[in-house]
Amino acid sequence: MEPSAETWSPTRRIVFRFVFSYLILYNFPFPLDAIPWLGPILTQPYTDLWNALVPWVGKRLFHLAITIRPGGSGDTTYNYVQLLCYLVIAAVAAAVWTLLGAVVQKRLGKRADYGRLSAGLRTYVRFALGLTMISYGASKVIPAQFPQPGLDQLIQPFGEASPMGLLWTFMGSSASYVVFSGLAEVAGGLLLMARRTALLGALVCIAVLVNVVMLNFSYDVPVKLYSSHLLAMALFLVLPDLRRLANVLLLNRPAEPAAPRPELTAGWLRRAAPFLVAALAVAYTGYALYGSYDGSKQYGNLAPRPPLYGVWNVDELEVDGVARPPLLTDASRWRRMVISYPGVLGVQRMDSTSAYYRLYLGKRRLALAKFDDPQWKPSFSYREIAPGLLALEGTLEGKRTRIKLRRTPDTAFTLNSRGFHWINEFPFNH
Repeated sequence: MEPSAETWSPTRRIVFRFVFSYLILYNFPFPLDAIPWLGPILTQPYTDLWNALVPWVGKRLFHLAITIRPGGSGDTTYNYVQLLCYLVIAAVAAAVWTLLGAVVQKRLGKRADYGRLSAGLRTYVRFALGLTMISYGASKVIPAQFPQPGLDQLIQPFGEASPMGLLWTFMGSSASYVVFSGLAEVAGGLLLMARRTALLGALVCIAVLVNVVMLNFSYDVPVKLYSSHLLAMALFLVLPDLRRLANVLLLNRPAEPAAPRPELTAGWLRRAAPFLVAALAVAYTGYALYGSYDGSKQYGNLAPRPPLYGVWNVDELEVDGVARPPLLTDASRWRRMVISYPGVLGVQRMDSTSAYYRLYLGKRRLALAKFDDPQWKPSFSYREIAPGLLALEGTLEGKRTRIKLRRTPDTAFTLNSRGFHWINEFPFNH
């Protein structure tokens, strides 16, 4: 069994109290937030509490006006100030706990036994990490997190891509690799669900998360804090078996069997626990996969293509009856028109800069609006001259404008058409 607190050194007891407080604080409100549909409702008061505390701490300690809440980025100023709050609260909790423990020991002459509490913490972290890995993995098994590169990415100059954008293009261009990485994450999460396979699950998660953390740091993906914590939790789960692993993997020594850990349940609940855990794993995996499928239908590979979908090269452009040839020095001239997502139209200019507009597409009518200026509303009539050929006519910037466009086939982009080859006589490295 876990060594009792009687055999723990004072330093180990203090460290355990801090780690316990920090991990509970960091992962809470799990498991409430993992409950489908009800999670956001149940956890809103807790979120409101942090939304009040973090800006207050930022203003009082660092003179920061924190207005941006965590959303697309998990590395905001809010997150770093909240991390400091976690550390301080955990340290205070450990100090208070230590003082109370000393009082109890003085009065009763016995230290508290942390064996069962340690096992409970490991169980909590196992499920928190396991369900997170399943959720992230499901978004790759059905590629919602990394969809195929959009038309905007295909025409973007390579050097203009951000490191994160380059990573998303790299991942999305290979569905097989995305699915493989997702399966590895799901496997690690599922293995963590059962006590017998928890160590193997933690090792799988470490292998996966080391790569994820390095990608996040190397490509400036704003999930550095969160992914690092997930890796730390996986390492935490391995710590009790570190000596046994070292004996097998490094020292070529026999490894003793794992010591049995305290049971957290008793009677019929202990006997039913494996079935309940299996049901939870199956149900949550199904829920996560359905969420990924639904997301992919809305904005990913399975989403329906909008009318006039494609990259349209501007072959001819006339303004007030005067032709504007495609000169690189004419920075404001349209070079391409891109319709990739419903309600959005992109324009690539001759200098390769881009602009995006709201798109209102009706029958034979196309209207635009700026996201920051709804009063700017150019409008065009359009007609398809021939398959893949489009003509626009209307008013742009107060001038009569006529545009002829030609659709570029998706297969014209090497990233889409190259595919897989068993035999390569020469490297195709373009």
